[in-house]
Formats: sequence, C-alpha cells, structure tokens
Amino acid sequence: MKKLIILLYMLVFGISANAQNWETNFDTAKKKAADENRNIVLVFSGSDWCVPCMKLEKNIWQSQEFIDFSNKHFVLLRADFPKKKNNALSKEQQEMNGKLFETYNKQGLFPFVAVLDKNGKVLGTTGFKNVSPDEYIAMLQSFEK
Repeated sequence: MKKLIILLYMLVFGISANAQNWETNFDTAKKKAADENRNIVLVFSGSDWCVPCMKLEKNIWQSQEFIDFSNKHFVLLRADFPKKKNNALSKEQQEMNGKLFETYNKQGLFPFVAVLDKNGKVLGTTGFKNVSPDEYIAMLQSFEK
C-alpha cells in the first residue's frame, strides 16, 4: 500500500511539474504577471481548424524546452477560437476572447503570438515559425529587450 501511495504521488507531481498552466482570463493573467514580475505570452489559436496553430502547439508549446522555460519566465494566456461544435467554448469565454481579439489581433491572424508586459502593453508579436523550441524561446525573449 505504501508503494502505491508513493507511486501515485510521484505520478501526480511528476506530471504537474512538466505541465503548463495556460490562463484563459486576461485579468487573472495580468495579476499573476504583476505578482510574479513576468511578461505574458498571449496566443490566439484555432485549435481545431488552424493547421499552423496545431503545429505551433505540437512543436513549441508542448516541447519540454518551452515548458521548462515558460514555467519560470512567462505567464501563458490562450485565446482559442475553435469552430467545431463539440469544442465550443462557453459564451463568457467567447466574449473574453473576442475582446482580446479586438484589442490585440486586429489583423485577424492565426496563430498570432504577442508578448505583453505585466500591464498588457505589446512588446512584440510573431506567429508560427518552423524553428526549434530554443530558437522560438530566443525570439520571444528578444521582444523583452
């Protein structure tokens, strides 16, 4: 029984240590960024229809390099715009994402990535790039200078 408890503990904390915490509320992200003195990486994605968004998710956001780096350096904020009915967001979430879209993604690009300071000021923007996670991290960091 003791071994089972230890195994479960390691499994739960091992997974959570390698996971990302994507915020979906801008006010929560700004508060967290202010409290932790970090910048925000705001990602506009079409998770179930945008192929470059899916590639960015798989190649960069889910990479161990980005997970390790972002957990220490950024607050992550996702504004998703799924199209499939079974992936539909709540009306409240759709409205929050719509406001972010109107403010930060006037060009209507997907994926669109903006690095913001803790107050919501844009420091730099990008999108999908076919580069390594380390190169993508370096690009995001270049916006902070």
